[in-house]
Amino acid sequence: MRLGVLDVGSNTVHLLVVDAHRGAHPWPAHSEKAVLRLAEQLTPDGALPETAADALVEAVGTARASATALEVDQLLAFATSAVRDATNSAQVLARVQETTGVRLEVLSGADEARMTFLAVRRWFGWSAGRLLVLDIGGGSLEIAAGVDEDPDVAVSLPLGAGRLTRDRLVVGPQSAVPPGPQVVQELQEYVDSLLDPVVEQLAEVSWERPVATSKTFRTLARLAGAAPSGAGIWTRRRLTRGGLRQVLGFIRHIAPAQLAELDGVSAARAHQLLAGAVVAESVMRRLGVDSLDICPWALREGVILDRLDRLAPE
Repeated sequence: MRLGVLDVGSNTVHLLVVDAHRGAHPWPAHSEKAVLRLAEQLTPDGALPETAADALVEAVGTARASATALEVDQLLAFATSAVRDATNSAQVLARVQETTGVRLEVLSGADEARMTFLAVRRWFGWSAGRLLVLDIGGGSLEIAAGVDEDPDVAVSLPLGAGRLTRDRLVVGPQSAVPPGPQVVQELQEYVDSLLDPVVEQLAEVSWERPVATSKTFRTLARLAGAAPSGAGIWTRRRLTRGGLRQVLGFIRHIAPAQLAELDGVSAARAHQLLAGAVVAESVMRRLGVDSLDICPWALREGVILDRLDRLAPE
């Protein structure tokens, strides 16, 4: 069957279309996305402004039209942190459904972590043993750990790269000056403070293979020397804590407007890279992780795999 996954994230609205059936590798047939950066547009009272809602409705409508043209059998549409946390979430979701006919399911942070964990488990297989999975999104950080396909621990923290860039670093894509040392230090302390309870929760959990997924981790790994995307998804990529520290050490002195000039850095997310690096360094340090394997599968693939698992046997 042909499945479409519409992921309304904190940075992008991403449509992924795959051809798949139970027990098979889901092969991508089409991918398109619109960069909205919803997490950065939330107003001081936590609402999505009308301009953001307008852009979301347009992006969802365009994605649905593409899915229809591609003869998608089923469209799985969901929203994550930015829409989930918006104080006017219900109104925005209702408007999207009324205008486009697409009903967005709002995933909880724990469900995000579980779905991502499922994708990573399927990618690496049972031989990976107990997994630790880290995922830095635009609005939140997800952490999951366990030995089965359903993790023993699945938590979400408001430590997304877009959210922290807006709230703590207060920089934009065209900022010509990097955040000052004191601002970065305060961000590090803030991230550490939110990680405290999770570190305690994971103290009794062990793992054999720490894994990271998400655009933020892939970009940091590339800057630390991992193979470029052109090398293909089967190429093994890793991010060490030492390599990450070196990356963090030099990008903190580069203006957001110039970060996009670095190899492997997306122009749309360049200004969020410093916040993402701070979160990555903090979580690796606090959990005692020296090296992470980078997984090309993440939340969207997890949603697809979960849906295929629920299909009745032929």
